[in-house]
Amino acid sequence: MAVAAILLAAGSATRMGRNKVLLPLGGESVLRRAARTALSAGLDPVLVVLGHEADRAEAELAGLPVRAVRNPRHRLGINTSLSAGAEAVPEGAEAVVVLLADMPGVEAALIRQVVSRYQETRAPLVTALYGEIPAPPTLYDRSLLPELRGGEGEGRGRELVRRHWGRAEKVACPESALADLDVPADYERARSRLGEGDGR
Repeated sequence: MAVAAILLAAGSATRMGRNKVLLPLGGESVLRRAARTALSAGLDPVLVVLGHEADRAEAELAGLPVRAVRNPRHRLGINTSLSAGAEAVPEGAEAVVVLLADMPGVEAALIRQVVSRYQETRAPLVTALYGEIPAPPTLYDRSLLPELRGGEGEGRGRELVRRHWGRAEKVACPESALADLDVPADYERARSRLGEGDGR
């Protein structure tokens, strides 16, 4: 059974002050690390949605068996990137896992747990649950792909989780894994967890 990945990495990262997916973390860029994690989890194909500094970002993926999907509308919100990824999911994929490139705490083992829960239950939606907070990795059955397409702005993924909550499966995760990279202090904490010092 083929399960694809949509790895969202198109944002301009205005709060970080520089392109966060290109920052070094653990000996490689945040983006390359996220793409390798998706591949290690067995997702195929891995669709990486790019927008801001797309040429530089795509260069970071050189040599990895992933497919870059460029979103020219990325400035109109993450929903446009989600839509671009959903449009690119091939016919053979039974489901898709949505991942955020700026969540370095998400490991391949967690993604595999989400996929396994889907395979066991065939629930239309499986989400990681960090304490009380649902967040990626989130798996959507192919039947939900139309609900991921179209529109602008933010929050489409959260809206779908709320809409299908009664039928969703949840995979419990450590709350610490929820940390994302929004501001410089987040990046420093991520580097510290990896023993990399202050990151400057």
